[in-house]
Amino acid sequence: MKVPTDPNLLVGIDGCEDAGVYRLNDETALIQTVDFFTPIVDDPYRFGQIAAANALSDVYAMGGKPLLTMNLVAFPVKTMDKGVLREVLRGGLDTITEAGALLVGGHSIEDEELKYGLSVTGTVHPNRVVRNNGARVGDQLLLTKPIGTGILATALKGNLVGQEVEELITAVMATLNREPAQLMSTVTVHACTDITGFGLLGHLIEVAAASQVAIRLDARRVPVLPQTPHFAAMGIIPEGAHKNRAFYQPRVTSHLAPMDPLEMVFYDPQTSGGLLIAAPQEALESIMARLAKRHYALDYGIIGEVVAGEAGTITVE
Repeated sequence: MKVPTDPNLLVGIDGCEDAGVYRLNDETALIQTVDFFTPIVDDPYRFGQIAAANALSDVYAMGGKPLLTMNLVAFPVKTMDKGVLREVLRGGLDTITEAGALLVGGHSIEDEELKYGLSVTGTVHPNRVVRNNGARVGDQLLLTKPIGTGILATALKGNLVGQEVEELITAVMATLNREPAQLMSTVTVHACTDITGFGLLGHLIEVAAASQVAIRLDARRVPVLPQTPHFAAMGIIPEGAHKNRAFYQPRVTSHLAPMDPLEMVFYDPQTSGGLLIAAPQEALESIMARLAKRHYALDYGIIGEVVAGEAGTITVE
């Protein structure tokens, strides 16, 4: 398929970027993205919050500020109480409002399964767009949320964990990436993406391949949600993690012990995961220091570094 070109299209479909970016003038570019999915938690209000935070995250990952949103809804009108839909939309609106964006409309269809998400338009200065292809050898890598939501959600569906775990993963997924993105805009950052369905290793490989570098991951420094390795060791692993492993493993050299459950944790698909930021160490230390001052509630940390080597490869140590 041949896609028309336009010199004002700064980021299009030719890379594995988080969103598209179009320059309006020398001061403003538009960021455009869309995302929606089926419920990952039972509470419809919290599902709305999570789905909205997930869609908004792509704008933050590009270094932008969300401006306008539109609801995308699929709803089983004949089999589900409309009160559920009201709660989903209320949760989404509250998160949109928290982000400082506006809800300006949307579209709904009748479907057999509930789905919800957003189309999001954001803004960014054309010279400050953060892409996933700029990581440089010597950069450190900061992850701003703990991983493991996919595995814990699977344990939740199997009734293997209680309400406290549901509340934990819901809080992680519903947290906006706004604060790390705001701080990212004040320092020198070379690349960024958010961690979602491809898992930590999948998104690391995308950054490494797009940037023509290799990455060394320090397994013991990765923030991981409590109990996640335990359930991974039990085989409580979502299908998406197995698919990620089958696809990405040829690009990964792991020095973990055989059967170490962390391997599957690193392939675990995330919903509304954190930002992965590649930047000089002093820039990341500045971000972390100010996150601490703001009492940022989630675990975060430097998890590895960008190194010379075969482009698009990851070494796990």
